[in-house]
Amino acid sequence: MAYDIISDIHGCYDEMTALIQKLGYTIKNGVPVHEEGSVLVFAGDLTDRGPKSIEVIRFVAGAYEKGAVRYVPGNHCNKLYRYLKGNPVKVMHGLETTAAELEELSKDEKKSVSEQFMKLYETAPLYDILHNGELVVAHAGIRADDIGKYTRRVKDFVLYGDVTGETYPDGRPIRRDWAAAYNGKAWVVYGHTPVKEPRKVNRTINIDTGCVFGNQLTGFRFPEIETVSVPSSLPYDESRFRPI
Repeated sequence: MAYDIISDIHGCYDEMTALIQKLGYTIKNGVPVHEEGSVLVFAGDLTDRGPKSIEVIRFVAGAYEKGAVRYVPGNHCNKLYRYLKGNPVKVMHGLETTAAELEELSKDEKKSVSEQFMKLYETAPLYDILHNGELVVAHAGIRADDIGKYTRRVKDFVLYGDVTGETYPDGRPIRRDWAAAYNGKAWVVYGHTPVKEPRKVNRTINIDTGCVFGNQLTGFRFPEIETVSVPSSLPYDESRFRPI
């Protein structure tokens, strides 16, 4: 089986559909179909900050319900899920844009989209082990010796990355470079931290190329081990990019 992984769409629906088509898929009745049987894998953070989060939810959740794509959650997915469940969360760091989109819907539409996303989140694995263990898709990455584990510590790492507990002056967390120490045999495909170009270190690759910050949206093709990108239509924000 061949897979194409896309991460950190963040409401960039137009770029998502452009990338899906560039990867060789035709969208038929809302479902991406590849003539060679490849399968799309979404690596979390479908929503927030971008202009069309609801459309991204509808597309991914709809295709997932039909068994046509795979999906694992990101930290923004986790926060949106808690928000929709009525848990106390701060409506900021991008969630406010998705919340505003939801408020523009009719009561029935809002209920339908909310239930569709919650079902997607509840039925998805924390991370995905594919291709006989040769490929792992995890939103913010995973250490080699944690593959196959599902503790709270592993969940925090997979959703939020290898954070030090310290922050940059703008409040964003400082992260360790876990990929530099990765020594596993499986390829780990992740996103979470925006980089200007896909960052390949050992058998890991960060494909979050900051589409919502005006750079590009990137897909990773496996087993080909190659990337495919489309440009973002949004304004470029240099300040959002970090070395790791």
